[in-house]
Parts: sequence; structure tokens; C-alpha cells
Amino acid sequence: MKKIGLLVLIAALAVGFFYFDLNQLLTLDGLKSGLAQFDTWRDESPLLVGGGFLLLYVIVTALSLPGAVIMTLAAGALFGLLWGTVIVSFASSIGATLAFLVSRYLLQDMVQSRFGNRLTAFNEGVERDGAFYLFTLRLVPIFPFFLINLLMGLTTIRAFTFYWVSQIGMFAGTLVYVNAGTQLGQLESLSGILSPSLLLSFVLLGVFPLIAKKIVDVVKARRVYAGFSKPKSFDRNLIVIGAGAGGLVSAYIAATVKAKVTLIEAHKMGGDCLNYGCIPSKALIKSAKVAHQMRHAENYGLNSSEPTFSFKKVMQRIHDVIATIEPHDSVERYSKMGVDVVQGYAKLIDPWTVEIQRNDGDTQRLTARSIVLATGARPFIPNLPGLDEVGYYTSDTMWEAFAKFDEPPKRLVVLGGGPIGCELAQSFARLGSKVTQVERSPRIMGREDEEVSKLAQESLIQDGVIMLTSHSAVRCEKEGDVKRLILEHDGHESVVEFDALICAVGREARLEGYGLESLGIETKGTIVTNDYLETLYPNIFAAGDVAGPYQFTHVASHQAWYAAVNALFGSLKKFRVDYRVIPWTTFVDPEVARVGLSEQDAKDKGIAYEMVRYELDDLDRAIADSAAKGFVKVLTVPGKDKILGVTIVGEHAGDLLAEFVLAMKHGLGLNKVLGTIHTYPTWAEANKYAAGEWKRAHAPQRILNWLEKYHAWRRG
Repeated sequence: MKKIGLLVLIAALAVGFFYFDLNQLLTLDGLKSGLAQFDTWRDESPLLVGGGFLLLYVIVTALSLPGAVIMTLAAGALFGLLWGTVIVSFASSIGATLAFLVSRYLLQDMVQSRFGNRLTAFNEGVERDGAFYLFTLRLVPIFPFFLINLLMGLTTIRAFTFYWVSQIGMFAGTLVYVNAGTQLGQLESLSGILSPSLLLSFVLLGVFPLIAKKIVDVVKARRVYAGFSKPKSFDRNLIVIGAGAGGLVSAYIAATVKAKVTLIEAHKMGGDCLNYGCIPSKALIKSAKVAHQMRHAENYGLNSSEPTFSFKKVMQRIHDVIATIEPHDSVERYSKMGVDVVQGYAKLIDPWTVEIQRNDGDTQRLTARSIVLATGARPFIPNLPGLDEVGYYTSDTMWEAFAKFDEPPKRLVVLGGGPIGCELAQSFARLGSKVTQVERSPRIMGREDEEVSKLAQESLIQDGVIMLTSHSAVRCEKEGDVKRLILEHDGHESVVEFDALICAVGREARLEGYGLESLGIETKGTIVTNDYLETLYPNIFAAGDVAGPYQFTHVASHQAWYAAVNALFGSLKKFRVDYRVIPWTTFVDPEVARVGLSEQDAKDKGIAYEMVRYELDDLDRAIADSAAKGFVKVLTVPGKDKILGVTIVGEHAGDLLAEFVLAMKHGLGLNKVLGTIHTYPTWAEANKYAAGEWKRAHAPQRILNWLEKYHAWRRG
């Protein structure tokens, strides 16, 4: 009841403010017209008028009413620079704190209880660095101050901290605006507009945010770099640690713009994607798919046959594929581009210095104005009793190890039901292994819609995978040559015997061994960065898997552009990394590709949407290829053709998705997709037909009814 009463009071005051046209007083015209009368009142009762003005300012600010800027100008015109600044400084801070307290009292509990999980990182940031964050917002007026008052009330920052930071942070801006007001008060004719004092005031209003931003950057830099001695000159413009996708692209960009750049890699150029991930897994998937097609050749009018093959040749082909692509990422190629490639282990000594333990045994130290950390990720190994005893493989180790096998593992266990686990499970099942896939969640590929997970699971089961969802690995045991995995399901234990086990339960960022701890660079599963990919130190950036939030090669390349450009040109212009349109594909058969929101995402976030769906069993090319399985599902803004998200399941889903990625990136709707000519018969027509389903659902029925009558009339 108290909250309701307070809401009623605030609403009544706001209504009264507009009902009695008090808002007209808080305009520039109102200020000019009433200035003479205010001067008279001030001369007669300076304390009363000053106190009344302060109280009115507090009320306007506390209620978040429009007019605070005009009142600040009025303070300069009425009371001069000194007293106007004093009055506004205290009135604005008191009013802001009252608005802050009202917001906290009315809304904080509700917001934190409803969105607490999503606000955890923000709350921790405010608790750790809230005062400086608020000071930055106050000093650099990016957002309206009234909005800052209300939003900060929803956080956990202390009220007293909010008050004193506001008092200090708003002082410079108050001074500029009050000074402008003093000049307005002295304006007697149009010629006064060109007076040097007034022009200076307006120049200050324009450049103040830029000056304030520079002040904040300087203060932050002094705070962060305290205790370090910055070199007077640098050996390099940029040092990049890690030669995966993020590191290679960062070094490439630096060399392209003629910066002096060193790229450091301890192992293989090309990183995980080339050597352990994307490339070898896709080569394996292709061989497995051909074996699958041979077994089901009757689908194409041919005689089915059981494929005979040398597993060593299959694995050799995978290594041949890697070797063919390797020159694209080689030391020689990047050296020719102008990149200084050093093979060895890098360690941060200070924010500008990197020590390299070279693979040839030498030690080298280099300084650089900026550093990009692109150290990637590695497979996560669960703390499973007995795992080391029985032995296991990961996506990093299996390619070299399996290359020595004469045949695929007869009994293979795959731990994990994510994209990597599903791709490997299906491939080895198609190559003849008896595969048991274990996932502790109720379904595989949990980031996708439930129907997508179900379809993928059915496909893997059809290929012979024994799917054990809602099963938790408890321990591993070994008795002689017999290896066992003990599982728990619904309170009961079961045993799976195996010859080989692959851990595919996720990947973790590489955070140790190169000096993050000694420099105090914050990590939370990944390196903590801001919107510009800057770490704690504005000259040290992170990109790729080590930075998160996505572990995709194409995202690493995407981030690398921002990291490199901000590192090299950030003093002139910085760019916020753009995550709005991130596509991904899981290369099971049929493929699963997605960009933007899924249906489950939209429901979880409470986002309104419409959904259209086109089944691939109606697509001519899919029927011709005997692959008429899957769908295109598009989510749009209700009543509009704006695309919120797309999920495609089927052959070439990853390739089909590109058209929607382009459309979303550049704000093109389904009408544009529908109006684009697609070659017949191709898989890409599925996108056009999905857009056509949307158009059909939004056909103007009233106009169509009139057209029907028109044509009937034309027939006589």
C-alpha cells in the first residue's frame, strides 16, 4: 500500500505540473519572458527566491520532469556564475538522489528478482567499480541524467556513494551550463548573440563531452597503469599472441596497414580450427557421409553395398586435407606479408612488454604499443574418477592417435551431446563403430529448439548411435584390458564397456601461462573485455575463444578486425564489436544452422514474434536429391517482415543460412528475399518459399475480396 500511495503522489504531482502549465516556464521562451519578474523578486528577497528555486529544482529533478537544463540556464541568469553553480550543484544532486531512492524503493526488488540471473555480472561490476562507472556517466553525458538516476536505483550501489559521485561528477557540466545561463541573462539584443562570452559558452557546451571523455580516459589510465613505467619508444606497433583465426586476422590487418607486427605461436600455425577442429572434423564427416550413401545407394537407384575401406587411409586423407590448407596459414605466407612470426611461448611482463621463450632455445623481449591476446581454447576435461586410468581422447589428440589405428574403434563412447560430440558420434557410427553417446541433459544440442534437438537425435539413432540422454558419468573402471564407464540414471547405475572414449563436453579458454595473473587482468571463464575488446589495460586486447562469448572460428575472425583496428587506431576512433548477427552451424546430417533468435530464445526472453515454416519435403531440389528432410523456420516481428531469427535443418543448411545472415545484417526483410530471383532448381529456393509463406499469411484479405468482385464484374 505504501508503494501504491507513493506512486499516486508522484503521478498527482506530475499531472499537476502539466495541468497548471508549469512546463511552459521551463522553456527557453518562458525563461526569457519571465526573467525581468524573477530579477525583481530576487532583488526583494534573495534568500527566499534562492531557497525556492533550489526546492523547485529538487522537485523537478526528483520527479524526472523535463526542464532541468532550462532551470540550470536560469540559475546562471538569476544568480550569476558563483551562486548559480552552488545552488544547481546541490539541488541537482539532492534531486537525483531522491529519484534514485524512489526507483530503488518501487522497482529494485521486482527487477532483481525477475532478471537477477541476467544482471549478475552487471551487479558485480557495479559493486566492484560502481563509483567510477557512475562518475564516467556523470562526466560524459552520453545518457540523460534523469535516466541514469532511475537505472542506478535498480542496481546495488550505495545511496551515499551515488550522492557524492553525482555531486562531483556533475559539477563540471553544471559549471558550463550555468555559465551559458549568465550570458543569456545579459543578452539585450540580437547583436549580443555574437558576443565572445556567449559564443564561448556554447562552444564549451559542444566540446565539454569530448573534453570530459578525455579526462576520464586519462584518469582511468593513470589508475590502471600506476606502478608501471611506459617505454619511451616501442619495438612494434602490435604484438599478437596466438596464431589461430583471431591472431592470424589481427596480424594480417596490422601488416596490411603497414604497422610493424609480431605474431607469436608456440605450436602449429592455424590454431585449433585447422589442426584439430573445423577442418579435420569436416573431412571425417565427408568420408563418413560417402560410406552412409553407399549403404543407402538404393535411394539413388543404385545397388546398396557395405563400404570396404582402410581406416588408416581415411585418417590419412584428413591429414592430407590439413596439409593442403596449411600453406594458407603458414609462417612463410605471413612472413611475406610483412609479419614477424616468432615460434615460442609468450609471457606478458608489463602492459607493453612480452618475453618470448623461443622454440630454438633463445629468449627475446619485445615492446609494443598494443597487444592482442588470441590464445584460443582447449577441450574441457571433466573431473571423472578413473578417467586417466582408462585413457581418453579429445578433439585435440584423437587425430594423431587414430591415424595409427588399423580400423575404427569397435566400441566408442562419446561424452557430450553438444555440436562436437554429435558430429563425431554420427561420423564414427557411419564408419562402423558401435557408438554410445552420453549426455547428462534431457536432450542433445540443448541450445537449439526442442524439435531441432529431437530431429538430430532421431537422425543419429538411425545411424546406429546408442543415445543415452539424462545419464551422468559417475566413474571409469579398468579390469585387465576391459574398460568400463559407470553411468547414473534415475538413481540407478549402469555400465558401458568401451575400447575408446572421446571427451567432447565443451571447451575452456586458455588463461594460464602467459602472465594474466601477474598483471591482474580479470578472467571469468574467459578474459573480461569491454565493448571494444579492451582488457583491464586499454592497450591490451583479447579476441577469439579466449574472449568469448562465442567459440566459433568466424566470430574469432570477426572480433580480430575490431581488436586490431582499435589497437592500431583507437586513439583516433574506436569501434564497438558487433554481435547482433552471429550465425552457426552444426554439421550433423542433416545440418542444423541458425542465426538470431530461436523460438526457445524468444519465449525465454519474452520477445513477441511470428513464425513461418517451410518444409523441405516440398522443395523440388530436395526431392531430386532424395534428401527431402528438414525445414526452414523464420521468426519475424509481429505484423512485419523484419527477421528476428532463422533456423534451418537440412542438406546444405549452413550455406542456405548465408542469405538470411546478409538480410539481417543489412536490415532487409522477407519481402526482399521473396523478390530476389533464385535459380531453379536449387536448395536456395527454400529461402524464397519460406518468405512466400510469410507473404501468404499476411495477404491483404480485404483488397483480395475487392479484387475478386472486380474480376467477377469484368467477366460480366
